[in-house]
Amino acid sequence: MVSRRSHQKSRTGCAQCKKRRIKCDELRPACSNCVKHSITCDFQSGSPSSASPAHPPKLLKQVSSLKSPGSRRSSVRSRPLISNGLDPAELQMGDLELLHQFVTSTCYTTSNRTESHDLWRITVPQEGFHHDFLMRGILAIAAHHLSHLRPDRAADYQNIAHSHQDKALSTFQTAITNMNETNCHAFFALSSLIVVYAFASPRKPGTLALTDDSQDSPGEASWLPMIRGVNSILQQVWPWVESGPLRGLLQPGVINTMDIRLPKPAAHQLKELAGLCETAEGGEEAVAAYRDAVRALQKCYAKIFTRASVECEVGTAFTWPVEVPDKFIQLLNARAPEALVILAHYCVVLHHLDDYWWMTGWAAHVMGNIYSELNESWREWIQWPSDTISRNERCLVWRPLSPDMMPSQTPVSMTSS
Repeated sequence: MVSRRSHQKSRTGCAQCKKRRIKCDELRPACSNCVKHSITCDFQSGSPSSASPAHPPKLLKQVSSLKSPGSRRSSVRSRPLISNGLDPAELQMGDLELLHQFVTSTCYTTSNRTESHDLWRITVPQEGFHHDFLMRGILAIAAHHLSHLRPDRAADYQNIAHSHQDKALSTFQTAITNMNETNCHAFFALSSLIVVYAFASPRKPGTLALTDDSQDSPGEASWLPMIRGVNSILQQVWPWVESGPLRGLLQPGVINTMDIRLPKPAAHQLKELAGLCETAEGGEEAVAAYRDAVRALQKCYAKIFTRASVECEVGTAFTWPVEVPDKFIQLLNARAPEALVILAHYCVVLHHLDDYWWMTGWAAHVMGNIYSELNESWREWIQWPSDTISRNERCLVWRPLSPDMMPSQTPVSMTSS
């Protein structure tokens, strides 16, 4: 007689597995058996695991700002949207229209890398069937895209987008305290979509929509800390995502920017910014922060200028916000003129994304508000990036250069802090 294979009994499994008398693997937020059979796992309403990585509080603050005014916390739990015995009468045709829009059109507009298109078209929605916060994030982005494509119904689609995003973020804020190897891919995908949503949302005139605790209008998403918050999530789950189904969305680091020589106008501006750093007010800590921000900007310029075909244009452009030091963010928050001047030169990078429907006009919007923040004596410092954007130039796109645009023969040097 073949002896029965020994196994470790689970005394803390979910109620569904106990009822069916099968071993529960106790994965959170839903065990594998419940996911397999598309039933609600009672872990989804349980307390967060103490082993979960700490959630980034700044990102959660920014996530809250994306909710529409007056929205309440949703009681929707993270569970598969499709369950056994679905009544056809309950089909939501509007949601099906949004899902169709995402997989046939919107999925191609989040990145210029063809390698990532099938991941957004197929793999991300598949993850969404097991995590409703991700599926609602998908529907929200699709609704925003339709509001862009169908301006006669823009208000209707924006209201639909807000509704789905509110529900997605309420669940996301709760579930992020229980991030693990199983659900991290959904968190990664929604985090990326949150950034797209923030840029796709209507801009309010006269605001930078820039930083935490700023003078910007309440309820408006602050895009720069949002990008930094998404990066903080990615850093927590990087080993899992790197080996998971969405690893193709990660940005490959293939460019060495040390010896790259930029076109003369861009190189000249960076050299001017380097000099500005050395005379900046605020003490040595502020000077060091400005130096680091300009170094990161030089690196970002170089990556855009020599971007390989395997690199995502959006991911490359968003490297600068995650590489600047916290002190620089504080100086931006205080509207220090040196920080605003450096940010204005980053708008040249943002302008390279202007062809994406969700980024159109953002560089000009930020630049215009920086101009309003600076007094006359500082405005000459932003003349070059302002002219570049107003003339709709892509000054960092690689192409054969005329003699007056030939690269500088010496890299921009930054004094060591």
